Amino acid sequence: MKLKKVMALMVSSLMTLSIVSCGSANGSTTKTGNSDTLFTIGFSNCSQDTPFFANMTPIIEKYAKTKNIKVISLNADNDVSKQNKDIQDLLSQGIDILITNPVNEDGPSAGIEACERAKVPVITVDKNVKSGNVSWVGRDNKEMGRLVGERLIELLGGAENAKGTVLEIQGTAGSTTMMNRRDGFHEALEKAPNLKIVQSSYCDYDRSKAIPATQDLLQANKDVVAIFGHNDDMAIGAAQVCREQGQKDILVCGVDGLMEAVLKTEANEYACTASNDPVLMGETAVDTAIKVMNGETVDSFVDAGTVVIDSSNAKEYANKDLDFAEMKR
Repeated sequence: MKLKKVMALMVSSLMTLSIVSCGSANGSTTKTGNSDTLFTIGFSNCSQDTPFFANMTPIIEKYAKTKNIKVISLNADNDVSKQNKDIQDLLSQGIDILITNPVNEDGPSAGIEACERAKVPVITVDKNVKSGNVSWVGRDNKEMGRLVGERLIELLGGAENAKGTVLEIQGTAGSTTMMNRRDGFHEALEKAPNLKIVQSSYCDYDRSKAIPATQDLLQANKDVVAIFGHNDDMAIGAAQVCREQGQKDILVCGVDGLMEAVLKTEANEYACTASNDPVLMGETAVDTAIKVMNGETVDSFVDAGTVVIDSSNAKEYANKDLDFAEMKR
């Protein structure tokens, strides 16, 4: 009887070994669910101090998880020195590829050089750097500024009829995003010779800084017809000041497609915005990382696209459950 039991156990063991061998034929491993990590992304975000930047980290982490990819994220708090240290920290944790939203185009150069030495490819998202990355996933910020400027001119009665002062609430000094949005907007307004642009101090895309800057500009300029913010968060702060001062006729516009701005546009309390969907951008950055890790050739610039949202189409994008207007893939 004991002999029969031993023989049965031996047969059972041999069958189990046979099944395992079949499951790993040719040395390969079958990945199922999220049990095996394909590779690790290091994500160095410039900051968390605006809705756009704050959303980028969880978007990348959540989407990467669906692809069996691990993400280690660090936040630089708008500090170039910290971002360089963060990238070094990510490298020490064994990342395979870096995605970074740089503080500015010159900022994380030391960190990117360290990635080059370690043969870790770099993808930039949202903002770009001067060199060292294999691809930049972003949007044409100059085009976004230009599109908003052109729509604003239309809302002011056309190039020949538009007249008065336009306040410009500026983002972060030295930021390519700021400069491109500024230049595109200025390019559009050059077609309206009777509009004069007056710029604020740099407000770092921060609503709390945009509010006092707008108050100062409104006090110094009495013929203001519109305000353009380099992002919606600042522009909404400017709109708040206009409302508090009873200047409801001033048209306010911005960039990013922040849902708060979209809902105000739908309610005719905001002129227009250009969408800058962080979900599509973040997911595209992860998809680009996958292509790089698979040895595929990627474009040096991957455009995530944009659309102007105004009263004519705001209803299509309005969704109180989202933080930003969501674009379709």
